[in-house]
Amino acid sequence: MKNRITVIDYKMGNICSVLNALTYLGYSASVSSDCREILDSNVLILPGVGSFHRAMMTLCQTGLDRAIVEAVIDKGSKILGICLGMQLLAQSSTEDGKTRGLGLIPANVERFKQDGLNGLKVPHIGFNQVTSESDSILFKDLPSQVDFYFVHSYRILPAGLPGKAAHCCHGETFLAAYEWDNVFATQFHPEKSQTNGLKLLKNFLLEVSPEK
Repeated sequence: MKNRITVIDYKMGNICSVLNALTYLGYSASVSSDCREILDSNVLILPGVGSFHRAMMTLCQTGLDRAIVEAVIDKGSKILGICLGMQLLAQSSTEDGKTRGLGLIPANVERFKQDGLNGLKVPHIGFNQVTSESDSILFKDLPSQVDFYFVHSYRILPAGLPGKAAHCCHGETFLAAYEWDNVFATQFHPEKSQTNGLKLLKNFLLEVSPEK
């Protein structure tokens, strides 16, 4: 079956930048909020900016939450969550009150703790160094320490997670990227991270043939 790339639209994603990056790499992707199209796709990208609580309300009201989980768990579709999209893959978040997530990453999302920041500001904005594992799929052929662009106030701590984790430090060490079977995620924005980000997106799409 031909790979179909779908960027999930729930009205809170940085969709244009993601599509521009995919087009630059030679890939064609559809944008959809239709559950049937999500289930018919074997490559999903879940971008996002804004409130976890509001985003999950939208996903639940539209049935997209069930469609995403079914596509990933039952059908084996690959998914890449970006920024808020990564956090939505987690079990829950404390943003705007505790809210259940999609449960594809066995961890919880919490705000940076002010007493651990050593004077650094929140939100964490700008390029920062990410340290990855040597056999990572996302970071294949990238240096083990490389810069990516972040903008976020909430994070996942990396302790105890299965799969492969990449780390970043903003006062404390947090989960910068994650991969476990067909679940992939980045807290940073690869679509805004220039050459390094384009390479990471290409690595994610490694088994997908570019548009001819």
